Amino acid sequence: MQRTIARLATLAVFSVFIVFCGLTLFSSGAAQTSERIVKITAHKFEYEPSEIHLKLGEPVVLELTSKDVTHGFNIPDFGLRADLEPGETVRVRLVPEKAGTFEFHCDNFCGIDHESMSAAIIVQ
Repeated sequence: MQRTIARLATLAVFSVFIVFCGLTLFSSGAAQTSERIVKITAHKFEYEPSEIHLKLGEPVVLELTSKDVTHGFNIPDFGLRADLEPGETVRVRLVPEKAGTFEFHCDNFCGIDHESMSAAIIVQ
């Protein structure tokens, strides 16, 4: 009887170990992303970079930050919009499903040259 209990205990510990390792491997894989990250910085009155080249169908994460004041990020052709607060990072996922040049612009008034604050995503 004690042998059976010892075997069951060993089996239970081994099972927990296997499950834990499996979950660890799974979560590590989930944390790593195959999506390309594109960093975009907004400041009066421009985005850097001003052109972003993407591949058709390639998933990307746009990491947007503002250096100075609250800016907006609006790309109507993809239905994406975000507010960019100074010092914070906003992540927007995009899978471009059409080729072309798509302008994005600041849609939060940020100063006298606000109307000229735009950049482009070029999908090939």
